[in-house]
Amino acid sequence: MLGKERAGEIFGKLRRYASADEIEVLFYGTRNALTRFANNVIHQNMAEENVVISVRTAFGQRTARATTNKLDDDSLRRVVQASESLARVQHPDPDLLAMPLASDAGKSVCARRYFEQTANVTPEQRAETVKRIVAVAEKHKLNCAGIFSSAEWEEGIFNSRGIEGWHTQTSSEISITMLGADSSGWQKANSPDVEQLDAEGLAETAAQKTLDSAGPREIPAGKYTVILEPAAVLDIVGFMFYDFGGLAVLDQRSFLNNRVGTQVFGGNINIWDDVDHPLQSGATFDGEGIRRQRVQLVEKGVVKRLVYARATAARMQNSEHKDNVGRIEPTGHGFPLPNEMGEAPMNIVFESESNTSVGEMIASTERGVLVTRLWYIREVDPYEKILTGMTRDGTFYVENGKLQGGVRNFRFNESLIHMLSNVEAMGTPVRASGEESFDMVVPAMKVKDFNFTEVTKF
Repeated sequence: MLGKERAGEIFGKLRRYASADEIEVLFYGTRNALTRFANNVIHQNMAEENVVISVRTAFGQRTARATTNKLDDDSLRRVVQASESLARVQHPDPDLLAMPLASDAGKSVCARRYFEQTANVTPEQRAETVKRIVAVAEKHKLNCAGIFSSAEWEEGIFNSRGIEGWHTQTSSEISITMLGADSSGWQKANSPDVEQLDAEGLAETAAQKTLDSAGPREIPAGKYTVILEPAAVLDIVGFMFYDFGGLAVLDQRSFLNNRVGTQVFGGNINIWDDVDHPLQSGATFDGEGIRRQRVQLVEKGVVKRLVYARATAARMQNSEHKDNVGRIEPTGHGFPLPNEMGEAPMNIVFESESNTSVGEMIASTERGVLVTRLWYIREVDPYEKILTGMTRDGTFYVENGKLQGGVRNFRFNESLIHMLSNVEAMGTPVRASGEESFDMVVPAMKVKDFNFTEVTKF
């Protein structure tokens, strides 16, 4: 791991080697380790450490980037030369702005996200945790598989106009799948603080889902009231947030085209992008070093705002859409330049007015389906945001307010617009982890008329 002081020294060298009008350097450092297990035994341990330097140079409105993970002087010279050689042959980009000044960046201070106990997790500690997970599986006569990982990482940005941003963080993650003869259960969690992970609790929940869904019966496809646990909510709603970037609207590839300022979802849907939320993670600055703002994306079902990188905001101000997209300003959500995506909100936080527990949702349901997680999700209709995918690892039939056992999994075809317009109850938002989308702070949801189109054979 470099640290900000050492990174500053390297940036000084890179700057001296450069002949470009401007230079920007991104630093990424990681130290991560993982223990993988299956069939109730550990079968892999790995550890990796790496530092990557990404150099962007600009000659007027020509810019390009080159990357290296070698820090000797010759390699640093070569990466600058590679970036400059590429930049010189680019077509001028009329939308490219000068790199931001330090005064443009804003102050980046966030909640504590680095924990020594996470950075110092040993292979022996991970193995001991896996041992406790396996003990739960063996107690219930099940097989288990999964991972336990821990990491520390750093991210920084320096440019020749005074930007100096730096972020350090730790992370830890446990994912568990329990397997029975004809059923399975799953749980996953992560946190910057490894002491917040309850491995045995996750294992017991996954095991109970496996036992309770044994002997799954087949019920017909159709429209059901569904209770989506937070991981299922995260993985399906994650497909819409890249559409909240200003460039997506300018490119006419967003489902929000002609919908900003209108009622798109139900009146109980409120969504923020908030990097400072205590359950969120990540750097508080974007790919150009600009401070990430807290932005309300959706208020009572109305799409209120988009997020912007600097150049996108300037383009939007001069576009035909400027009077129909709400407030326009750089919000600190840009990806490193050059890129084709522009920007996106990456620190999603849902608000909940009801804070109804999953148990209460089940008790209030006459006939429905409880879904633990979704997988293999793909987009069918980009503008109506219709997605298809499948349930997995714990799908249950609910009748007369009680779980009635496991059912065979379903394929669904569902519009996110329709789904988020039919939310009858929400739980307390939690930091959730899935497999199809980035981590978010989301609640469990009870949704009416969720469209299951096929029954699987497992």
